[in-house]
Amino acid sequence: MKFRRLFKAGMPRTAPAHPPAVLVLGAVSQMGQVLFLRELLMVFQGNELFIGLILAAWLVWVGAGSRLGALLVDRLGRPLFLLALNAAGVLVVLPAVILFMRGLRGILNVHPGAYLSLLDVVLSCLLLLALPCLLLGAQFVLLSRVWRESDRAADTSGAGKTYVGEAAGSVLGGIFFTFFVVHYWNSFQAAVFAGGLMLAAVLYTTWKYTGNTAGAPVKTRPLLLLLLALAATSFPFLGQVDAWAYKMQWRYFAPQHLLVETHQSEYGNIAVLQREEQYNFYQSGHLMFSIAGPEAPAPALEEQEAVDFAHLSMVQHEKPSRVLLIGGGLRGMLGEMLKHPVGRVDYLELDEVLIGAARPHLPAATLKALADPRVHLKHIDGRLFVKAAEKQYDMIIVDAPDPATAALNRYYTEEFFREAAALLCPGGVFVIGADSTPDLRGAAVANRNATIYHTLSAVFSRVLPAGERFMFFFATNAPGQISVDPLILEERYGERDIEAEGFSPHHYHTLLEESQLQRVNWVVRNHGRSPDAHLAGPGTGPLVPGTVAEQEEAESELPPVERRYFINSDFKPIGYFYTLMYMDELARAGYREFFHRLLHIEFWWLPLLFCFPLAAVPALQAAARRGKERLDIRFGVLFTVFTTGFSTMALQIALLFSFQSIYGFVYEMVGLIVAIFMCGLALGAYMTNRYVRHKANINTLAAVQLVIAALAAGIALALPQVAGVQFPAAIFALFSMLTFTAGLINGVDFPLSAACYMALRGNPEKTTGAVYGTELFGACVGATLASAVVVPILGIAACCLIAGAANGTAFVVLLLSRRSYHD
Repeated sequence: MKFRRLFKAGMPRTAPAHPPAVLVLGAVSQMGQVLFLRELLMVFQGNELFIGLILAAWLVWVGAGSRLGALLVDRLGRPLFLLALNAAGVLVVLPAVILFMRGLRGILNVHPGAYLSLLDVVLSCLLLLALPCLLLGAQFVLLSRVWRESDRAADTSGAGKTYVGEAAGSVLGGIFFTFFVVHYWNSFQAAVFAGGLMLAAVLYTTWKYTGNTAGAPVKTRPLLLLLLALAATSFPFLGQVDAWAYKMQWRYFAPQHLLVETHQSEYGNIAVLQREEQYNFYQSGHLMFSIAGPEAPAPALEEQEAVDFAHLSMVQHEKPSRVLLIGGGLRGMLGEMLKHPVGRVDYLELDEVLIGAARPHLPAATLKALADPRVHLKHIDGRLFVKAAEKQYDMIIVDAPDPATAALNRYYTEEFFREAAALLCPGGVFVIGADSTPDLRGAAVANRNATIYHTLSAVFSRVLPAGERFMFFFATNAPGQISVDPLILEERYGERDIEAEGFSPHHYHTLLEESQLQRVNWVVRNHGRSPDAHLAGPGTGPLVPGTVAEQEEAESELPPVERRYFINSDFKPIGYFYTLMYMDELARAGYREFFHRLLHIEFWWLPLLFCFPLAAVPALQAAARRGKERLDIRFGVLFTVFTTGFSTMALQIALLFSFQSIYGFVYEMVGLIVAIFMCGLALGAYMTNRYVRHKANINTLAAVQLVIAALAAGIALALPQVAGVQFPAAIFALFSMLTFTAGLINGVDFPLSAACYMALRGNPEKTTGAVYGTELFGACVGATLASAVVVPILGIAACCLIAGAANGTAFVVLLLSRRSYHD
């Protein structure tokens, strides 16, 4: 029997207007996903690594929900009644889950200030997202059934149309969230609005389709109307609920601190905490800086560190006239820098809301520095400013937190260092720093700081590291400009006739103690030059390493650096991964061995996994010859669905990380980025439903897999070229095009796969549940592997290539399965 004859399932040429609940389902799902992402990122302290884990948990439960919905509607046969109960549940569950997220640290009994362990993160995502995602996943199948029955169809046309409608709704939801919700509503108001909108759409659907569908929930309408009225009347009071929930959240995080205020910014939630006279400023749960208040008798510890940073940095240049400062100005850096003979300081602080929140609590010296005519405050992303700036600087100083997130790692990459070097005047100096330990004890911190050193050395001809608890990196292409000799720096400082409270020329001798300076220089210069250095950590080294000058001279004779593990780049953020390892060691979470095992992963291991499905096809064909069911072709179709979900999500993670690295914070734009993806998905599914007459065709499905594989390879080649674009608008346009294209091809795949599987199974709802659930399970696996393993260790290009390999394997599996029908 020919395969083409087997698949003759088609879709009606015309159909009535779609149920509005389908559009609302997409909008509510999109808003709920972004809401939960933002809330959980704050709990997980702003770490984008967990975006993949959050999305994975979301997808696996939505997939399970679609299976559950198929089972319930198949047994009970009352889709509208089930839909009404489901919508009521969504209205209650969405705000309840946000409340539980705010209290998560207390539920898990996490120590104040500590990071959640990896196990805590995984369990939290799975448990918190289970109920809302089960409800939303079941809605897809229920609405597919409603649409199918309204069309009086017996195929998967309802699923295909629901897929298009949900994707279109996601576009609307993402745009609405990005341009309205994030600016005007708190999380509880957004959740209640989304749940109320879903309930209203279901009520409309029950009235409109009661005549077409059995089991309409007439008796439940008063209850649904009552819930809707309660949601509307509670809306004005949700601001108080939000404030109370934030206080509860910070009480668990910092019990000895008082939550002074919170602010919603397009770059994250900003919280101001106070303990006695010290104020701490957090963004998305990540500590940005601490200061002593205006009435404090003495500066805070972090302010003293800023004083040291400023005066140790400024004397690295003999005549620093024009200086670019990226971050750090609010904690005291700016005021100390102005004590040196500078003519202009361009101070970049991305978030204007953060400046506004800090002003009432800043010391008088910092306020005076901000008002100094030499200071030009700019609210712009540092990477984008450096990429597009035309004027050159004598010094560029980056005072950013450690690269504990993808957003922060972008200031420690080779690409950024090259852009900064191009912006320096002849003889210019670049300065950056990171936390450290005495003598760089610990493999994780040694790996990370050695990576920063080697990445700088790949750009600048001379790099000098210094520091014990905090490591400074001074870099230049001019000989004789930078120095770690206390006498030279003391002389430069003295020539400037500076009076600084908390700093004197003698501090240079303390900060640059000779034996400690020799040790850290030996570690960062020698570590990272053997194939297993990232696993073994730095060696013990000689008892007397030699002076810094001697080590500089001898470095040219050392083996080359292992670039794969000791050069940090936008498209392979290995420094970010080492920082996560270091944070795990500080938190004593016990996952050191797990992180080290991840470092053993080789690129060729992952494509080998796709050999198993290839080997499974002959075995299933042999089993099919002994039975009546064609298990091989069913496996081929479902594997194709799995790989499409896998590759699409892997590509989306790769694009999100790339966008984050090049363009800036993804927190503000995540709703719009996903909306662009869903727009492509909706168009792809619509075009397939509208123009492809014979969807149940194995050749068409196989051809789509080749297109996806080629697209993935094309994205891997295109991303480095996009990174070189200087104009922010052009960067966003190019990323939007790539994201839209990835969604488009995924949208083409779903109706084809559903039609093929329908021809094999014959049950529309079971087909919808199986195909939708399998696609989401593949997306879950793709999100987990891409964000936690592939991107930080193997790189973004490898992520795209593995996605392409998955669909290439699906193409071969389909061809092998198809052959049995022609033999």
